[in-house]
Amino acid sequence: MSGNESDGDGGVSDDHGVAVVAAVEAIAERIEAERDYLTELDSAIGDADHGGNMARGWAAATEAARDLDDPDPETVCKTVGKTLMAEVGGASGPLFGGSLVFASAELDDGLTAESAVAFAETYLTKVEERGDARVGDQTIVDALTPTVHTFKKSIETDDLPPLEALAKAVDAAERGVAFTVPIRARKGRASYLGWRSVGHQDPGATSVLYILEELLATAADALDAEIPDVDATSPTIPDEATEDDSATTEDD
Repeated sequence: MSGNESDGDGGVSDDHGVAVVAAVEAIAERIEAERDYLTELDSAIGDADHGGNMARGWAAATEAARDLDDPDPETVCKTVGKTLMAEVGGASGPLFGGSLVFASAELDDGLTAESAVAFAETYLTKVEERGDARVGDQTIVDALTPTVHTFKKSIETDDLPPLEALAKAVDAAERGVAFTVPIRARKGRASYLGWRSVGHQDPGATSVLYILEELLATAADALDAEIPDVDATSPTIPDEATEDDSATTEDD
């Protein structure tokens, strides 16, 4: 999406609201298409209900978003979050939906690169708080943390265009999902398996990746642009040596 804010008379903000609704629709379609796979992943370490719960929740969220009059990004996200809380069972409802409700407030002044970063950070914080989870627990946090950190750095430090920053964030999420496979689950029902949870991909983290992939595709469509071919690695390592340090090295 662009870095422009609403002019107060519609236009940019309205376009962003329409794009967010389109993203919700795309996410619902993707989750439905991946329902069986998500169920398969969850059957190995959980209750085998993640796919069905997520598909039902996002389908309901799509209907709720479509019913909004003149949607803006904050309202769409808040509506989707509340719907997911009501429709998605288990821990996923509060994690995916409740966190979205809180994070939506960051879009009060419109969707910009800066507000998107704030949104992402708030979402991650709320997920961590609600799930009492950290990186390495084999949860959605393992996908969200590298996503948010990569997106923030890409925008605030590397000064990348939002679409390129989002593409790098999606790559980071993919790496985070892969990270869940060789580690032991320490939260949720999967933790009951102990070391038997090792070798299984976390279904929640996988859903995060699908959601982010659809956000990226929708953003590219909205901007009429190609998805950048990038990865999450940093192209350069900052040189933090001072001029005095350099001079000392040369004298030696």
